[in-house]
Amino acid sequence: MSFSTSLSGLNAASENLNVTSHNVANANTTGFKGSRAEFADVFANAGQGLTDRAVGGGVRLAGVRQQFDQGSVEFTNKPLDLAVSGEGFLTFANGEELSYSRAGALGTDRNGFVTNPQGGRLQVFPADGNNGFDTGRLEDLQVSTADNPPQATTRIGAGINLPAGSDVPATTPFDPDDTSSFNHTTSVTVFDSLGQARTAALYFSKTANDGEWELRTRVDGQDVGGPQTIAFDTAGQLSTPAGGEIALPAQALGGGVDDLELTLGLSDITQYGGGFSVDALRQDGFSTGRMTGLEVTKEGIVQARFTNGQASPLGQIALTSFANPEGLSKLGDTNWGESFNSGPAIRGVAGSGDLGRIESGALEASNVDLTKELVNMITAQRTFQANAQMITTNDQVTQTVLNIRR
Repeated sequence: MSFSTSLSGLNAASENLNVTSHNVANANTTGFKGSRAEFADVFANAGQGLTDRAVGGGVRLAGVRQQFDQGSVEFTNKPLDLAVSGEGFLTFANGEELSYSRAGALGTDRNGFVTNPQGGRLQVFPADGNNGFDTGRLEDLQVSTADNPPQATTRIGAGINLPAGSDVPATTPFDPDDTSSFNHTTSVTVFDSLGQARTAALYFSKTANDGEWELRTRVDGQDVGGPQTIAFDTAGQLSTPAGGEIALPAQALGGGVDDLELTLGLSDITQYGGGFSVDALRQDGFSTGRMTGLEVTKEGIVQARFTNGQASPLGQIALTSFANPEGLSKLGDTNWGESFNSGPAIRGVAGSGDLGRIESGALEASNVDLTKELVNMITAQRTFQANAQMITTNDQVTQTVLNIRR
């Protein structure tokens, strides 16, 4: 009996060393979670009312428990390196199967899909087209190298001060080539339906009426409608047009592009004393853009950035949590699978519920504490030696008994 008891101690110490060595070997593995060997004592006829004189039969390995403590976040400055700061797992699709991982060293394959080193495709909630995301379904994250399409300008917003003491222009009628026929001018670049840049010029001419001006708009040297009357009250605030909006007639540009339909937003134009000043000229169009890179927010929103200053949302990273992560099935390669013991997958977005945040340009390091593991190694080694010594002692006792009659 004592031999088998000590042998169980040897086996337990060996299992403890196996777990410890596995932890130490993965001390630098991204997203790795260390394990802990847990042991239980052994009694013959356990559960049948053992007396206080019952002698145990040794030890057994009760289980190897995964430790899902947070590892340190190390920054890499690579946009597709992702770390989860807090609870939750990144979700990957391997064909029809889903796996879960804390290792976010990602890249793109030849088709533009964002994958981990094992080829699993990162799962996101797709954009719904209304500045939101469809959290009811998962989709492979794919990065396209296609150009960002242009958008024609539809509105020009102006923040301008017109001098209150201005005189009526000396020359009539208005002539864009004669500076004496208008008071002030400014211009802004606008875009047609093909993304080609056009120049929109605004000309301001004071009338004989107090606080009244004429505004003319020209695109690429062509008049867009006739003069528009704008007027200010005694406080220098715009009073005409009501609401500060002027819808110009459609302007034919030719060259196979749509007519340009502009609205002037003039609510920020004032008439104060002092000089003519342009504080802001804004327009909502843009040209064709080439992708310059990816950006991932702390909420896990993946956006493609383009040379035209636009950002296109590609999806929002799906994080998954479990009621009992320690019950996940170990798949290897720092991946886990859902199991009966883990409970069903609970999906959401970063920062919601108990889910953590996404750190882009960073990786979560292994949570193994090397100092602790080395101390555990020494303890397991001493335990192994003590049990080996017990076997030697038992052998000596047995030899003594066998030699009594000699």
